[in-house]
Amino acid sequence: MTTIKNLNNKINYSNRKKLNNDFSNRDLRRSNCYNSDFSGSNFDNTSLRGAQFKSCTFNECTFEYTEFVATNLKKSRFKNVKFKNTIFDSVNLEGVDFEGSEFENVIFVSCDLSKALNLNLSETVKIFEEMPKLDISKELKRAVKIAMRNEYIKAARVLDTKNGTTSPISMMILLEKFDKETVIKGLNILSQNLNEQFCTLSYIIKSLETYKTEGIL
Repeated sequence: MTTIKNLNNKINYSNRKKLNNDFSNRDLRRSNCYNSDFSGSNFDNTSLRGAQFKSCTFNECTFEYTEFVATNLKKSRFKNVKFKNTIFDSVNLEGVDFEGSEFENVIFVSCDLSKALNLNLSETVKIFEEMPKLDISKELKRAVKIAMRNEYIKAARVLDTKNGTTSPISMMILLEKFDKETVIKGLNILSQNLNEQFCTLSYIIKSLETYKTEGIL
């Protein structure tokens, strides 16, 4: 088995203006930015796992299939932002301003929403005070275990939790979009054929959609 080095595109900006930039499909985990303005930028399919974005401005940015995991967003501003299929897991939302922002199919896990400002959530938002319990079949658990043998899937950290167990949130999302048999077959195919780095669950979702379109699943 070949061990890969995780490709990281982390950024470190302080008191900078980075307007209308394309940060989509990038692995920004452990980035460290302070008081910087990213207004109008694209963060779709981007991982912000473990990143520090304190007192930053993200007005009118896009966050579709973006993953905020253990991200520190203290006192940042997200005015008039569209969040779609976004995950907020263990995120510091203290003083974060969401004025005018929309949330569609967004998941919050282990986040203190009471500390956020101007948070107006739709009925499609799911909120969990703690990581929900996993209830999936033995066959699906086995498929995840096999998939994790692929070094690219393992490095992405999208199917497991920090404790190394199968991610209930990822399974929930996959099973909402596909039936169990499709997920199992898709993960088995990916475990054998995936040979490029990625950083968000959206990569697996789009791969399964492609397999279905091409009649592979």
